[in-house]
Amino acid sequence: MTSEIAADLQSLMAFQLVRLGKTEITVGGLVAAILIVAVSLLAARLAASAIRRIRGRVDTDAAPSIYIFEKLSTYGLVICGLFAAFSTLGLDLSSFTLFAGALGVGLGFGMQGIVKEFISGLVLLFDKLIRIGDYIELQTGERGVVAEIGPRATRIRNNDDLDVLIPNSRLIEQPVTNWTHQNGARRMHIPFRVAYGVDKEAVREAVLRAAHAVPFTMKDTSVRKTQVWLIGFGESGLSFELVVWPALEAVKRPNATHAAYTWAIEDALRGGGFEIPLAQRELRVRSVFGEEGEDALQTLGLAGHAGGMRPDLARASTNDAAEDLARGAQQDAAEAAVRPRGRGP
Repeated sequence: MTSEIAADLQSLMAFQLVRLGKTEITVGGLVAAILIVAVSLLAARLAASAIRRIRGRVDTDAAPSIYIFEKLSTYGLVICGLFAAFSTLGLDLSSFTLFAGALGVGLGFGMQGIVKEFISGLVLLFDKLIRIGDYIELQTGERGVVAEIGPRATRIRNNDDLDVLIPNSRLIEQPVTNWTHQNGARRMHIPFRVAYGVDKEAVREAVLRAAHAVPFTMKDTSVRKTQVWLIGFGESGLSFELVVWPALEAVKRPNATHAAYTWAIEDALRGGGFEIPLAQRELRVRSVFGEEGEDALQTLGLAGHAGGMRPDLARASTNDAAEDLARGAQQDAAEAAVRPRGRGP
C-alpha cells in the first residue's frame, strides 16, 4: 500500500505540465520552485528583522550604513531565490537571451515607472544625503521624519503621526530641504509687529527675555545668537523678526516651535505695554464748529478723554505649543531609552 502511494506520488511529481523548447516543466519541479521562493522570502524577512534589531542598538552614525546592508540583503536573498527556482524548474537562463531582450523592451515601456522608482531608491540609500531619521520638507509642503526608504516610495511620518508616501524619484529630481542633515543646528525666523513710536531697544530686550525663557532655545555663543531684527516698515507698525536657534528636537516640530515662540512674544509685548498694531485707518478732524483741540473736545463734551488706554497687565498663561514640544521631547527620550544609541524609523 505504501509503495503504491509512493509510486502514485512519484508519477504525479513527474507529470509534465508544459514544455518550453527542450525543457519540461513538471509538477515536482513547480512545487520545488514555489517552496524555494517561499523559503527565500521568509529568509529575507527574518534577516531584515534581525538586522533591524542590530541597527537599533548600534551607534547613530553607523545606523544608515546598516540600513543599506539590510535592504541589499533582503533584495539579494529574494533574487537568489528566484534564480534557484528557475534552475529547479530546469530552465536555462542563458537560453532566454531573446526573451530577456523582449522583457527589457517591456520594462522600458510598461514598467518604466516601477524601475525608475526602484533605481531612485537605491540612489537614496547610497547617496546618504537623506537618511533614516532626517526631518525633510518638500516644495509641495509635505514634511516629516524619514521612516523608511522602500523600493517604490519613501515613507515619512509627520508631526501628526500620519505616514506620507513620497515616490523616490521626487526626492531625486526635486529640491528637498533636509532640516536635520548631519544633526546640525538650524535657525528660525519668527515675525511680529509693534506700533510706531515704541522704544525699539525695550522691545528687543523684552522679546529676547521671552525667547530665552522658552526651554528649547539654545544658549548664545559667539557664532549663534538669539537676535531681534527690524526688517521693515509696515502700513500700521514696525516689522520685526526674532531670529532664534532652537534645539534639534524642536527643529523636527517646526509648527509647534513657531507657535511656542509666537505665544512667548505676545506675552512679552503685552506685559511690556507695547501696542500690537491692527490694520486701520485714522480720520483726523482739524476743527469742529470752528473750534480746535481742547476747545473742540469741550464742545463735543469729550474733555478729559484724549488720553490713551492703559495697557493690560501681564498675567500667567498656558503655552500649549511649548507643552507639545515638551511632550515630543519626552517621547524622544523614552524611545532613546529603549534604543540607547540608535535612531530607528
